[in-house]
Formats: sequence, structure tokens, C-alpha cells
Amino acid sequence: MSMLLHTWDCSPLRFREIAAHLARTEQADLVLSAPGYPAETTPIIGIRPIAELVFDGDTTPDDVREFCFGSPGLSMGYVSYDYGMILRNIPSGKPRHMSLGHLKKYAATIEYKASTGQAVLSCVDSGILDSVTGVIEQPVSIAAIFDAMPCTPPDISLDQAAYEQGVRQTLEHIRSGLTYQLNLSTRLTWYCPGLDPLSLFLHLEHRHPAPFYAWYNSGCHRILSTSPERFIQVVDGLVLSQPIKGTLRSEDDSPETIRRLTESPKERAELSMIVDLIRNDISANCEYGSVRVDNHLSVFRVDNLLQMYSDVTGRLRSDRDCLDLFFDAFPGGSITGCPKRSSMAIIEELEPHARGIYCGSMVVIRDRLNMDSSIAIRTAVFDTVSNTLDTYAGSGIVVDSTPTSEYEETMAKAEKFFRTAPQ
Repeated sequence: MSMLLHTWDCSPLRFREIAAHLARTEQADLVLSAPGYPAETTPIIGIRPIAELVFDGDTTPDDVREFCFGSPGLSMGYVSYDYGMILRNIPSGKPRHMSLGHLKKYAATIEYKASTGQAVLSCVDSGILDSVTGVIEQPVSIAAIFDAMPCTPPDISLDQAAYEQGVRQTLEHIRSGLTYQLNLSTRLTWYCPGLDPLSLFLHLEHRHPAPFYAWYNSGCHRILSTSPERFIQVVDGLVLSQPIKGTLRSEDDSPETIRRLTESPKERAELSMIVDLIRNDISANCEYGSVRVDNHLSVFRVDNLLQMYSDVTGRLRSDRDCLDLFFDAFPGGSITGCPKRSSMAIIEELEPHARGIYCGSMVVIRDRLNMDSSIAIRTAVFDTVSNTLDTYAGSGIVVDSTPTSEYEETMAKAEKFFRTAPQ
């Protein structure tokens, strides 16, 4: 199957306008990325699926490999945290409300190349080329401004009292040696009849930029991911993971404020533990001696939060592909804990909700040596049948965590969704 290409000069704003229009008119899937972030990725529009892989409990990594590499064209979609539990042999009786994963190949994709200021349309036949080119040339604009979610206050799976009790139970597990860092989350569910989830997504992308925005159609579900965190990127075999741990809520970017974060023993410990875990996770599929850590304790701002991260790099072994690396490391250590399997088993006991896509990954897989993926935090799912919007937030707990502080950090991470609700 040959691909037809069309390239044109395009501003970032124009690309966003085209993306919004195609998401509205063609049910296109989107990856959007604000510039200047350490995890900046390539914006992509996926139009008219021609093949799909919907994960169930019997789907194997080899099935995913055959789907992604068995035919030309990139694959885009998500892998849920719950699929990671199956990979780690952690049973769960909690009801799941969406597929364990979903990948698509498309009749056409449009990518934005920030380095050249150009958009590139790739498609499988001239009819689609003409149709999509016509849309590109139209004077379209971004959808109407989103005002507020028409919904009641949320139901919370772990309210403040329950979340703080979960932190205390986690601290007991830490003192018992079963984990030494664990990510505990809560789910917030709004009933939102009449909500336009695409307008909400575009509103968030405009008001709260981040490097891994994703809009994805999966059955009756609409995924709105606003993640700041890269899981694993592979570019021609070069591997990069950028775990985030360590959070300070502050509007101040002064050196003194940044030092408050980078010199905090608790926040430093959170990041260092996860960096060690990620190094271990990628080492089995990387060339011996190639794995290293750079830019440790770096800081960037997203929303009203200062966040720490590090760059963990390596080179993929010649007998491995990017999916070997992805599934051996999945789900990401920054949203599980250390040790990973033990922490995930404790999470399963403490959290009353299934995570679904939350803490899984949005992925773009190009070929055996090229992919990018996020950690699906700051992520919501809208169910078009029940008219409910699920959002999630969590924090990393270590031995010197305090229950109230961890709850406050969790709510700060969910705040971008609270800000859209009526006061």
C-alpha cells in the first residue's frame, strides 16, 4: 500500500484549527503538543480508521506487534493500566467500563513538523487526498469557547478522609518493607448531561498547555488526556524516558522557589527511586552500558505546579523492538511504585476503582525502532451513554509523606478540571 504525501506551510495555530475541525467533522483522533516542554512530541491527526485492534484479556504483545508492524502506516491509541495488571499477573474483580486497549491505523494522517513549520498529509488514495486537502484549504476556526461543565459536584471514590486513610495504610506497608514508594489515586465522577467533551478538550488545551494532549474516540468513550509526562520514546533505536516525580504548587519560578523543590529530601527521594526503577525497566532491552541518567532533578512548570523530572536514556538492542521495550516496562514506574509488582498489588487493594486508561499510556507507534508514549495522567474519560466524566489524580507516597499534604497535592493535580466547573 503506497502512501501519497502533501506538504504545506502551516502555523501552529492553523494546525490546531484544522485538528479541531477534523475532530468535529470526521471524528478524527488527535495528539497535540505545546512547544517548549521537555516531553514535547509531534502533533498528529488520525483520520478515518482502516484497521483497529481492541484489546481484551486474551490480547498478547505479539498480537499488538502483528497489528503495528504487519502493515504500513503508524498506529495510534491507548494501552490501559488494567492491561498492565494482566501483564504483571495481578488479578482484579473490579468492573471495567472500557477496553483494555485500542489501536487504530488510518486512511490519512496529518503531522506537524515544528522544526520546519510545515504540515505533512499522508494518505492511502487520491480520493482521500482530495477530500482532506479540501478541508485544509477551508477557512475553519477552533470550536466555540467552553464556559463550564453543566454538571453536579463529583462523586469521589476516595474522599479526603478515605484518601488520607489510604496514605496511612501505605505508610504501614512501607514500614513493613512491602513497598518504598507507591502512587495512590482517587477518581472523580461528574454527571454531565449535555457536555460537549471535544469543546472541553479544546478549552483545556488552550488554557492549560502541556506536551501530551490526546483526544481519542473509543466506542462510546471519549478520552481527554492532558498529560505532561513522557513514558518512553524511541527514535531510530535511541530510547528516552522522562519520569516526573516531585511537585510544588507555586506561581513563583524564582531560583529560591525551585531550590525548595530540588533540595527537598522527600521530593528528591521520590524522583531518585523512580529513576532507578526506570533504569532497570529499560536496561533489559537496551545495549549493555548504554543506559544513563541526564538532567537529574530538572524542573519545569505545567499549570500552577513545578515538577521535577530526569532523562533516562539508552540504545535499543539490535534483537529488540520498541514494543519489547514498552511492554516490559509497562505500566510506568512513576504511577505504580517500587518495587513495581508489589506496589501494584497494594494499589489494587487500596483503590476502590479500576484505573482504566488513567496511568496507562497514549501511544504512537511508527515502526520497530520509532514510537512515542505518554503516562496518561491528568486524563479524563467521557461516557457518551451514561453522560459521566471520570477524572483521576494521585500522588507518590514515601516514608516521610503526610496524609493531608498528599491529599492536597492530589487535588492540585485535578484542579484544571475543577476550574471548568461552576463555582
